[in-house]
Amino acid sequence: MVKVESTHKVVVVKQYVGSDARSAVFTPVDNRARVETVIRRLSDAIELGLLADGEQLPGEMELAGQLGVSTVTLREALMALRQQGLVTTRRGRGGGSFVSLPEDPGEERLRARLAGWSTEELRDLGDHWAALSGTAARLAAERTEPDDLQQLRRTLDELSAAGEAAARSRVYGRFHVELAAAAQSARLTREQVALQTEVGALLCLVLGDDEYREEVADRHRSVISAVQDGAHDSARALAERCVQDSTARLIALRLSMPRAASGPRPLEGTHEQEPRPGGRRGDA
Repeated sequence: MVKVESTHKVVVVKQYVGSDARSAVFTPVDNRARVETVIRRLSDAIELGLLADGEQLPGEMELAGQLGVSTVTLREALMALRQQGLVTTRRGRGGGSFVSLPEDPGEERLRARLAGWSTEELRDLGDHWAALSGTAARLAAERTEPDDLQQLRRTLDELSAAGEAAARSRVYGRFHVELAAAAQSARLTREQVALQTEVGALLCLVLGDDEYREEVADRHRSVISAVQDGAHDSARALAERCVQDSTARLIALRLSMPRAASGPRPLEGTHEQEPRPGGRRGDA
């Protein structure tokens, strides 16, 4: 649950212990480029699985109020999400806007997307990710009680049971988002959601390996234990190590790709493959 208090120009978001990552989806958006921000917020949450396939979104008035935007702005955003195939709208009794989870990304498309990253960019992304997750784990260890970690444990169970690489990657990303939520930081949670939309799908390329899936599950289990014990330095180090190892695997896969396979990666904040201005990024 999220409580919002507004002043003249400041919105303060207070999250109490036990709130999960979903709550960050429905906090007020930034004043700038509000339509685009709503689109990004909801599409990120859908692709991460924070909003379930077939789930009904709140009514327009309620959702606009939660996001701090006008109903006109919300309708424009929902129209764009429908065009992307992420939301469907049903009319009449029992109607409304419903989440439509995108199909699993194909391996070749993901490889082409990975090829658009240089190894320097991947390392930089990994550094940012490790900093976010490490800080979240440390704060969670300082701020939470054992009962506040039930959602993280459920997500860990889902990862252990997930059979498909795409499902594993979504649950993996959701774990790190929920870790930020356990830190009781709305800003860290939103940052983690945005980051997972950049790197999350790429993890399909390494999480198909059952042995590595089990290794990741063990690492997540260790993070939860450290958080529960209040071992903040250990929790931080374990979360960072998990992220660093995943990044290293992506970099190794990127280096194994033939030079000719490289192509443009999507523009940040979009879900389409578009060339960046100035042409293709070079290989490492």
